[in-house]
Amino acid sequence: MKLAILSATVGAACAFAPSQSFVSTSSSSSLSMSTEIEEDATYSVLSETSPTEPDFTPDQMNVAASPTPINGWVPDESLPCYGLPGALAPTGFFDPLGFAQNGITLNEVKRNREAEVMHGRVAMIACVGYLVGEQLPSPFGITGPANDQLQQMPAPAFALLTLAIAAAELKRATIGWVEPDFANWTKTLWKLRDNYYPGDVGFDPLGFKPTDPQAFRNMQTRELQNGRLAMLGWAGMCAQELVNHKTIMGTFDFYQKVYSGINPYETM
Repeated sequence: MKLAILSATVGAACAFAPSQSFVSTSSSSSLSMSTEIEEDATYSVLSETSPTEPDFTPDQMNVAASPTPINGWVPDESLPCYGLPGALAPTGFFDPLGFAQNGITLNEVKRNREAEVMHGRVAMIACVGYLVGEQLPSPFGITGPANDQLQQMPAPAFALLTLAIAAAELKRATIGWVEPDFANWTKTLWKLRDNYYPGDVGFDPLGFKPTDPQAFRNMQTRELQNGRLAMLGWAGMCAQELVNHKTIMGTFDFYQKVYSGINPYETM
Protein backbone atom coordinates (compact mmCIF):
# COMPACT_ATOMS: atom_id res chain seq x y z
CA MET A 1 0.00 0.00 0.00
CA LYS A 2 2.77 2.37 0.90
CA LEU A 3 4.55 1.47 -2.32
CA ALA A 4 1.46 2.35 -4.36
CA ILE A 5 1.08 5.73 -2.61
CA LEU A 6 4.78 6.50 -3.20
CA SER A 7 4.49 5.63 -6.87
CA ALA A 8 1.47 7.89 -7.29
CA THR A 9 3.22 10.79 -5.56
CA VAL A 10 6.31 10.49 -7.81
CA GLY A 11 4.13 10.33 -10.91
CA ALA A 12 2.18 13.40 -9.88
CA ALA A 13 5.37 15.31 -9.22
CA CYS A 14 6.79 14.33 -12.59
CA ALA A 15 3.66 15.63 -14.24
CA PHE A 16 4.55 19.21 -13.14
CA ALA A 17 8.25 18.97 -14.19
CA PRO A 18 9.08 20.30 -17.74
CA SER A 19 10.16 17.70 -20.22
CA GLN A 20 13.65 17.76 -21.78
CA SER A 21 12.38 18.43 -25.28
CA PHE A 22 10.28 21.35 -24.10
CA VAL A 23 13.24 22.89 -22.28
CA SER A 24 15.45 22.50 -25.34
CA THR A 25 12.82 23.96 -27.63
CA SER A 26 12.15 26.87 -25.31
CA SER A 27 15.86 27.64 -25.02
CA SER A 28 16.30 27.55 -28.81
CA SER A 29 13.30 29.80 -29.33
CA SER A 30 14.55 32.29 -26.76
CA LEU A 31 18.03 32.34 -28.31
CA SER A 32 16.60 32.80 -31.81
CA MET A 33 14.38 35.66 -30.69
CA SER A 34 17.32 37.30 -28.90
CA THR A 35 19.51 37.00 -32.02
CA GLU A 36 16.79 38.51 -34.22
CA ILE A 37 16.33 41.40 -31.81
CA GLU A 38 20.09 42.08 -31.78
CA GLU A 39 20.26 41.96 -35.60
CA ASP A 40 17.32 44.34 -35.91
CA ALA A 41 18.94 46.72 -33.43
CA THR A 42 22.28 46.57 -35.27
CA TYR A 43 20.62 47.23 -38.66
CA SER A 44 18.69 50.13 -37.17
CA VAL A 45 21.87 51.71 -35.77
CA LEU A 46 23.76 51.25 -39.05
CA SER A 47 20.88 52.71 -41.02
CA GLU A 48 20.88 55.79 -38.83
CA THR A 49 24.65 56.33 -38.81
CA SER A 50 25.53 55.29 -42.38
CA PRO A 51 25.16 58.08 -44.99
CA THR A 52 22.58 57.48 -47.66
CA GLU A 53 24.13 57.10 -51.11
CA PRO A 54 22.87 59.81 -53.46
CA ASP A 55 20.94 58.70 -56.48
CA PHE A 56 22.81 59.86 -59.61
CA THR A 57 21.79 59.13 -63.13
CA PRO A 58 24.57 58.02 -65.55
CA ASP A 59 24.41 61.39 -67.33
CA GLN A 60 24.85 63.27 -64.06
CA MET A 61 27.83 61.10 -63.14
CA ASN A 62 29.47 61.76 -66.53
CA VAL A 63 28.95 65.50 -66.16
CA ALA A 64 30.47 65.49 -62.68
CA ALA A 65 33.51 63.52 -63.87
CA SER A 66 34.19 65.63 -66.98
CA PRO A 67 36.85 68.38 -66.70
CA THR A 68 35.84 72.03 -66.68
CA PRO A 69 36.35 73.69 -70.10
CA ILE A 70 38.82 76.59 -70.26
CA ASN A 71 37.65 79.15 -72.83
CA GLY A 72 35.69 76.30 -74.40
CA TRP A 73 38.76 74.02 -74.60
CA VAL A 74 38.87 70.61 -72.94
CA PRO A 75 42.23 68.78 -73.25
CA ASP A 76 41.85 65.69 -75.41
CA GLU A 77 44.84 63.36 -75.50
CA SER A 78 43.60 61.73 -78.73
CA LEU A 79 43.85 65.02 -80.68
CA PRO A 80 47.02 66.75 -81.93
CA CYS A 81 48.32 69.26 -79.39
CA TYR A 82 45.55 68.11 -77.02
CA GLY A 83 43.01 69.90 -79.20
CA LEU A 84 44.47 73.41 -78.87
CA PRO A 85 43.70 75.73 -81.82
CA GLY A 86 46.31 76.94 -84.27
CA ALA A 87 46.19 74.43 -87.15
CA LEU A 88 45.23 76.01 -90.45
CA ALA A 89 45.10 74.93 -94.09
CA PRO A 90 47.05 74.17 -96.18
CA THR A 91 49.63 72.84 -93.69
CA GLY A 92 47.17 71.69 -91.03
CA PHE A 93 48.86 70.34 -87.93
CA PHE A 94 52.51 71.13 -88.71
CA ASP A 95 55.00 69.83 -86.14
CA PRO A 96 58.17 68.62 -87.92
CA LEU A 97 60.32 68.81 -84.77
CA GLY A 98 57.85 66.90 -82.59
CA PHE A 99 57.16 69.50 -79.92
CA ALA A 100 53.61 68.10 -79.56
CA GLN A 101 54.15 64.48 -80.57
CA ASN A 102 52.51 61.55 -78.77
CA GLY A 103 53.97 61.07 -75.31
CA ILE A 104 54.49 64.76 -74.59
CA THR A 105 52.66 65.64 -71.37
CA LEU A 106 49.81 68.14 -71.23
CA ASN A 107 51.88 70.51 -69.11
CA GLU A 108 54.71 70.54 -71.68
CA VAL A 109 52.26 71.19 -74.52
CA LYS A 110 50.66 74.06 -72.58
CA ARG A 111 54.09 75.47 -71.70
CA ASN A 112 55.23 75.36 -75.34
CA ARG A 113 51.99 77.02 -76.44
CA GLU A 114 52.47 79.68 -73.75
CA ALA A 115 55.95 80.40 -75.11
CA GLU A 116 54.67 80.51 -78.70
CA VAL A 117 51.83 82.91 -77.91
CA MET A 118 53.95 85.28 -75.82
CA HIS A 119 56.86 85.35 -78.27
CA GLY A 120 54.41 85.94 -81.10
CA ARG A 121 52.95 88.95 -79.30
CA VAL A 122 56.40 90.37 -78.60
CA ALA A 123 57.37 89.81 -82.24
CA MET A 124 54.28 91.65 -83.50
CA ILE A 125 55.15 94.63 -81.30
CA ALA A 126 58.79 94.40 -82.45
CA CYS A 127 57.82 94.50 -86.12
CA VAL A 128 55.81 97.66 -85.53
CA GLY A 129 58.70 99.04 -83.49
CA TYR A 130 61.23 98.43 -86.26
CA LEU A 131 59.11 100.18 -88.87
CA VAL A 132 57.72 103.03 -86.76
CA GLY A 133 60.58 103.55 -84.34
CA GLU A 134 63.08 104.08 -87.13
CA GLN A 135 60.91 106.69 -88.87
CA LEU A 136 59.59 108.77 -85.99
CA PRO A 137 61.81 111.04 -83.91
CA SER A 138 62.77 109.75 -80.48
CA PRO A 139 62.45 111.80 -77.26
CA PHE A 140 66.02 110.83 -76.42
CA GLY A 141 67.53 111.67 -79.79
CA ILE A 142 67.87 108.00 -80.75
CA THR A 143 68.45 107.43 -84.46
CA GLY A 144 69.63 104.75 -86.86
CA PRO A 145 68.69 101.09 -87.25
CA ALA A 146 66.55 99.55 -84.53
CA ASN A 147 69.32 97.06 -83.73
CA ASP A 148 71.50 99.97 -82.60
CA GLN A 149 68.88 101.94 -80.67
CA LEU A 150 68.78 100.09 -77.36
CA GLN A 151 72.34 100.96 -76.43
CA GLN A 152 71.58 104.63 -77.15
CA MET A 153 68.98 104.84 -74.38
CA PRO A 154 69.91 106.87 -71.27
CA ALA A 155 70.60 104.72 -68.20
CA PRO A 156 67.50 105.85 -66.23
CA ALA A 157 65.20 105.10 -69.17
CA PHE A 158 66.88 101.73 -69.70
CA ALA A 159 66.43 100.91 -65.99
CA LEU A 160 62.73 101.82 -66.11
CA LEU A 161 62.25 99.69 -69.21
CA THR A 162 63.93 96.74 -67.49
CA LEU A 163 61.75 97.13 -64.38
CA ALA A 164 58.59 97.33 -66.47
CA ILE A 165 59.46 94.12 -68.34
CA ALA A 166 60.33 92.34 -65.08
CA ALA A 167 57.05 93.43 -63.45
CA ALA A 168 55.02 92.20 -66.42
CA GLU A 169 56.80 88.84 -66.40
CA LEU A 170 56.37 88.39 -62.65
CA LYS A 171 52.67 89.20 -62.96
CA ARG A 172 52.27 86.64 -65.72
CA ALA A 173 54.08 84.04 -63.62
CA THR A 174 51.75 84.54 -60.66
CA ILE A 175 48.69 84.19 -62.90
CA GLY A 176 49.60 81.11 -64.91
CA TRP A 177 52.29 79.21 -63.04
CA VAL A 178 52.21 77.04 -59.95
CA GLU A 179 54.25 78.37 -57.05
CA PRO A 180 57.45 76.28 -56.92
CA ASP A 181 57.90 74.03 -53.91
CA PHE A 182 61.65 73.63 -53.63
CA ALA A 183 61.18 70.63 -51.33
CA ASN A 184 59.39 68.92 -54.25
CA TRP A 185 60.71 70.98 -57.13
CA THR A 186 60.59 68.22 -59.76
CA LYS A 187 56.76 68.31 -59.70
CA THR A 188 56.15 72.03 -59.27
CA LEU A 189 58.91 73.74 -61.25
CA TRP A 190 57.84 74.87 -64.75
CA LYS A 191 54.28 73.69 -64.09
CA LEU A 192 51.29 75.69 -65.29
CA ARG A 193 48.04 75.84 -63.36
CA ASP A 194 45.41 73.33 -64.40
CA ASN A 195 42.78 76.05 -64.92
CA TYR A 196 45.11 78.33 -66.90
CA TYR A 197 44.71 78.73 -70.65
CA PRO A 198 48.08 79.40 -72.33
CA GLY A 199 48.43 83.12 -73.00
CA ASP A 200 45.22 84.21 -71.28
CA VAL A 201 46.60 86.52 -68.59
CA GLY A 202 43.37 88.51 -68.32
CA PHE A 203 44.68 91.62 -70.11
CA ASP A 204 42.00 92.74 -72.57
CA PRO A 205 41.51 96.51 -72.24
CA LEU A 206 39.66 96.81 -75.56
CA GLY A 207 37.35 93.84 -74.97
CA PHE A 208 38.42 91.84 -78.02
CA LYS A 209 38.14 88.45 -76.28
CA PRO A 210 35.02 86.62 -77.49
CA THR A 211 32.72 84.84 -75.07
CA ASP A 212 31.64 82.20 -77.58
CA PRO A 213 34.04 79.19 -77.51
CA GLN A 214 34.20 78.79 -81.30
CA ALA A 215 34.76 82.51 -81.82
CA PHE A 216 37.53 82.44 -79.23
CA ARG A 217 39.09 79.45 -81.01
CA ASN A 218 39.05 81.31 -84.33
CA MET A 219 40.57 84.45 -82.81
CA GLN A 220 43.25 82.38 -81.08
CA THR A 221 44.15 80.79 -84.43
CA ARG A 222 44.42 84.23 -86.07
CA GLU A 223 46.62 85.49 -83.26
CA LEU A 224 48.90 82.46 -83.52
CA GLN A 225 49.23 82.75 -87.29
CA ASN A 226 50.03 86.46 -87.13
CA GLY A 227 52.45 85.85 -84.28
CA ARG A 228 54.26 83.14 -86.20
CA LEU A 229 54.54 85.39 -89.24
CA ALA A 230 55.76 88.24 -87.03
CA MET A 231 58.49 86.06 -85.52
CA LEU A 232 59.76 85.22 -89.01
CA GLY A 233 59.44 88.86 -90.11
CA TRP A 234 61.30 90.20 -87.07
CA ALA A 235 64.07 87.65 -87.54
CA GLY A 236 64.44 88.76 -91.17
CA MET A 237 64.57 92.46 -90.31
CA CYS A 238 67.05 91.89 -87.49
CA ALA A 239 69.30 89.80 -89.74
CA GLN A 240 69.10 92.37 -92.54
CA GLU A 241 70.17 95.23 -90.27
CA LEU A 242 73.02 93.15 -88.90
CA VAL A 243 74.27 92.65 -92.46
CA ASN A 244 74.09 96.17 -93.94
CA HIS A 245 73.56 98.37 -90.81
CA LYS A 246 70.72 100.25 -92.54
CA THR A 247 67.19 100.92 -91.43
CA ILE A 248 64.39 98.89 -93.00
CA MET A 249 63.22 101.80 -95.14
CA GLY A 250 66.85 102.62 -95.95
CA THR A 251 67.33 99.08 -97.24
CA PHE A 252 64.09 99.35 -99.24
CA ASP A 253 65.29 102.61 -100.82
CA PHE A 254 68.72 101.09 -101.52
CA TYR A 255 67.36 98.16 -103.52
CA GLN A 256 64.77 100.32 -105.24
CA LYS A 257 67.63 102.28 -106.76
CA VAL A 258 69.49 99.09 -107.65
CA TYR A 259 66.52 97.66 -109.54
CA SER A 260 65.95 101.03 -111.23
CA GLY A 261 69.47 101.02 -112.69
CA ILE A 262 70.76 103.73 -110.37
CA ASN A 263 73.99 103.37 -108.48
CA PRO A 264 72.84 103.68 -104.84
CA TYR A 265 76.35 104.59 -103.65
CA GLU A 266 76.53 107.69 -105.86
CA THR A 267 73.30 109.15 -104.55
CA MET A 268 73.86 108.46 -100.87
